[in-house]
Amino acid sequence: MKDGTEPTAVVMDQACDTDATQPAHRGIEAVIPARANRTERLPHDREKYQLGQKVERFFNQPKHFRRIATRDEKLARTFLAFVHIVSSRIILR
Repeated sequence: MKDGTEPTAVVMDQACDTDATQPAHRGIEAVIPARANRTERLPHDREKYQLGQKVERFFNQPKHFRRIATRDEKLARTFLAFVHIVSSRIILR
């Protein structure tokens, strides 16, 4: 990472559940639920996985607002202002 810190956990979907994507060799915890056809079940932290899914769903919600999805604004600061407005509206729901 840019600030020199390494992540402690990586949250991934079931589609990424292969032996090659297990980052345990770097001391990083893989938070991946096992596929149904996997012979050896690997443990994962369910709370971390659910938190990661909440974050993913939050970042998907602004895409449903046309002005954000199409990025009609010319200036970056104006676009950022609309992102703040939409984020506030999502949080207040």
